[in-house]
Amino acid sequence: MLPYIAEFLGTMMLIILGDGVVANVTLAKSGMKGGGSVQITFAWGLAVLLPVFIFGAASGAHINPAVTIAMAVNGTFAWAMVPGYIVAQMAGAFVGGLIVYVLFKKHFDATEEAATKLGVFSTGPSIPSWGRNFLSEMIGTFVLIFAILGVGNVVDCAGGVAPLLTFGIIVSVGMSLGGLTGYAINPARDLGPRLAHAVLPIKGKGSSNFKYGLTIPVFGPIVGGLIAVGLYNIIPWA
Repeated sequence: MLPYIAEFLGTMMLIILGDGVVANVTLAKSGMKGGGSVQITFAWGLAVLLPVFIFGAASGAHINPAVTIAMAVNGTFAWAMVPGYIVAQMAGAFVGGLIVYVLFKKHFDATEEAATKLGVFSTGPSIPSWGRNFLSEMIGTFVLIFAILGVGNVVDCAGGVAPLLTFGIIVSVGMSLGGLTGYAINPARDLGPRLAHAVLPIKGKGSSNFKYGLTIPVFGPIVGGLIAVGLYNIIPWA
């Protein structure tokens, strides 16, 4: 039971901190409005770092269905636990989205742009293009998971260093590719809060854009993770 609780809490924390910084920087009347993409990118890296430190020993701190599926395909995670992990991750992301709304409710009310409100919860392309948007999410997640696997090649890497490297991976992907689609690189990170956006009574919220949300940020990361595992395992490291 502990691993599933850890995945729920870890993903909830991820969204509280990650979606929280987007709300902090973009919503009207926030004290940090206008902080910009650099603040958002570093904060998302920290939003991953903290759950990985806290819950790594309990569950591996996947906090990402693409990571869970990739590790199962890699043979380092039991397939029997995959459904429970994904449910816990999605539920944690959904609850995290609810909490962000409660905290920033007055700021959502003061913000006029529906796209800004949706952008707090979920990702979207700067230029809609199905193929390129899919490729962006796929490659971003490929880098994430290939790099996570590659950390295992670091000789005498202390346990506390690995989460710091994960922080670096997230920030690097965001700084380099984030402007294309918002770099979900995690189906739960996008779909869970998007569902929260759909059910919450957000003033003037507009569409939750599930046409995009149920495709690109869900399947792009999963495909990218599978390619990362496949390539990693055919390289003769030793």
